[in-house]
Amino acid sequence: MTISEKLARLVEILDQYAELAIAVSGGLDSMVLAHVTHSRAQTAMTAAHALSPAVPRSATVRVQDHAMRHGWTLQLIDAGEMADPAYRSNPVNRCFYCKSNLYERVAAVTGLRIASGTNVDDLSDYRPGLEAAQQYNVVHPYVEAGLNKADIYAMAKVLGLDDLAVLPAQPCLASRIETGICVDEAALGFIENAETVLLDLLPEAGAIRCRITAQGVYVECETLPLGADREQVEQRIGALCMDEGRRFAGVRFYRRGAAFLRASE
Repeated sequence: MTISEKLARLVEILDQYAELAIAVSGGLDSMVLAHVTHSRAQTAMTAAHALSPAVPRSATVRVQDHAMRHGWTLQLIDAGEMADPAYRSNPVNRCFYCKSNLYERVAAVTGLRIASGTNVDDLSDYRPGLEAAQQYNVVHPYVEAGLNKADIYAMAKVLGLDDLAVLPAQPCLASRIETGICVDEAALGFIENAETVLLDLLPEAGAIRCRITAQGVYVECETLPLGADREQVEQRIGALCMDEGRRFAGVRFYRRGAAFLRASE
């Protein structure tokens, strides 16, 4: 199928629903789904975005900007996950508690069926959030249409969403905290601040993460900095760690999901 045919298939699936609340995180998948629903489908769409210490401020600004420019109905909510001890304790299935709180709140505020930006690539990974989605009868239009991440990037280009078409994967800030280490606002704020510094220092490094682990704080880069660039990273992040009483453990290669520890690990 061409990307135009895939887009038409997605619209056909969305048109089954008179109204939907799209859970919009500010990342590529949910943002493109909101755009397709609003501009191509007959579905009445409300974009629901959670204001949370675990959501980067840049993501919230992105959602608000697109909503204003494209005329979305936008509902900003407090999902309440930070008040949930099960979420804060950061178990291996932390995402289940995050999504449970999110979907419960979106349903209560909007009264609508909820749709997520889950795509078929997500189904091959351990995604406890999908268990929460099942409990709240959340629909996954991309999955129904058989669309993967590459398809969604291609759709962003076709729709002229240039900023989204180059947006890197950006999971929530809590995903940087190693399993079993408490999720709190101080840690999330530290991660966001450190990654803002890193993105400024290393604009060409690809994926960048600041990980809080039992060994200390690691900087992970898809392309490792060398020479003066590495020294500057070590100095700047080392100083941030010192200011907050954290141990800087060093710089290493980016590994997807490195903070997520299963029992076998």
